[in-house]
Amino acid sequence: MNVKAISRYVGCALLVSALFMLLSILVSVSRGNDSALAALTISFTITFIVGIFPFIFVRRTSAITLKDGYMIIFLSWLLSFVFGMLPYVLWGGPFTVENAWFESVSGFTTTGATILSDVEALPDSLLFWRSSTHFIGGLGVVVFILLIIPSSSPIRMRLTNMELSSLSREGYQVRTNRTALIFANIYIGLMIFAFFAYWIAGMSAFDAICHAFSVCATGGFSTKNLSIGAFDSRAIEAVTMTVMLLSSIHFGLIFLSFANRSLKPLNNPVLKFYLGALVFFTLYLAFGLRATGLGAASFGRTVWDSAFQTLCVASTSGFATMDNAAWPMALNLELLFLGTVCGCAGSTSGGIKTDRIVVLFKSIGRQMNRILHPSTVSEVRLGNGFVKDEEASQMLLYIGMYALILVFSVGLVLMTGMDAEESFASTISSLSNVGPSIKSVGTLGNFGAIPSAAKLVYTADMFLGRIEIYPILAVVAMIFHRNRK
Repeated sequence: MNVKAISRYVGCALLVSALFMLLSILVSVSRGNDSALAALTISFTITFIVGIFPFIFVRRTSAITLKDGYMIIFLSWLLSFVFGMLPYVLWGGPFTVENAWFESVSGFTTTGATILSDVEALPDSLLFWRSSTHFIGGLGVVVFILLIIPSSSPIRMRLTNMELSSLSREGYQVRTNRTALIFANIYIGLMIFAFFAYWIAGMSAFDAICHAFSVCATGGFSTKNLSIGAFDSRAIEAVTMTVMLLSSIHFGLIFLSFANRSLKPLNNPVLKFYLGALVFFTLYLAFGLRATGLGAASFGRTVWDSAFQTLCVASTSGFATMDNAAWPMALNLELLFLGTVCGCAGSTSGGIKTDRIVVLFKSIGRQMNRILHPSTVSEVRLGNGFVKDEEASQMLLYIGMYALILVFSVGLVLMTGMDAEESFASTISSLSNVGPSIKSVGTLGNFGAIPSAAKLVYTADMFLGRIEIYPILAVVAMIFHRNRK
């Protein structure tokens, strides 16, 4: 294993965090040196020194192996979590070590779950850092590394192939080494659009940048206790829904639509399925809320609120305009199902991804056709192309692993004494990076009171969900293989 190469690239990931800590320090200074200045300054100093150390004392090397690449991805994320919790721990308040770890992992994985009962009690600089972790995590700490590696470097090609799954890379119709750059351009473009749209809609510049960081990452951290509902603005809700939708569809489709100046790339079977599911679940939720007397005074407003909440779950954003704690379980189960599937590959959303669900349904149909017509040669068709058996098998295997991890995690959480319904729902929301769940940890609730062991399980699920399981399993397999020698 090339320790030198690994240390340099992991150091680069830490320097990204240090940069945003520095920006948070500037926010603190602009606010008259608020209470988080010392915590952020110390955190920046430690993170910067550790991040810059390999660049000073470790000689550059161009050769990395497959194992090195997986270790770079694993350690870049893990150490980002560790150093990202420093501002919280040093500031204190509700941030014990376990709570700071939870908040940091939730931020970087763009889950959006929080331990805070009073978000507005935090100084502005810490709120900015909190939203910054969403921005870093949404783009991906490894993608930041890829952006500074020369496009001709074989390292960039190898890391791109490992950080972005084959599902994510499909749809760009460009060389692999350009995929990360295009993803970053679309991502930053969405963030800039969201910032100006929020500002025009009535948010302050500070609230606009914090929410822009969160919404383009489909995260959900807000500067308000009541989330987006605190602004009580249809315009702000409309901006949020628009960016959540765009951030949850394949960025390659958005790129091709702009590059070709045509909407033809959006004529995609996965996107059609996703949009159809959004419409169906929005109407299902709206009629359910009206039937139970929990909807707004008018049906139109109920549909609007339902669309917002449906998009929050489908895109894995943790925003809210209403509290789902009082909803009947039937309505919450509908959103839990949607939270398992979530948005499209190649976006910032989490979950199994709509692409895999479409392939699952088509594979079932193909198998039924084989049973009824054994002599017929059939393939899984997706749009104008076909899904190879090997690719379909990988997608179905991922769904199987997701289900196994879900069952195992629920079992661990139940052992901590948590309620069965909350345990199941919160595990799904953590593994899918949705964030809020049901009951006390619902859309306007928080995870502060849950047992420490359950928080540890949930953060492990957030990590697994964010990097799509395989890199962590690869590192675990490497460790076990090395110990057996």
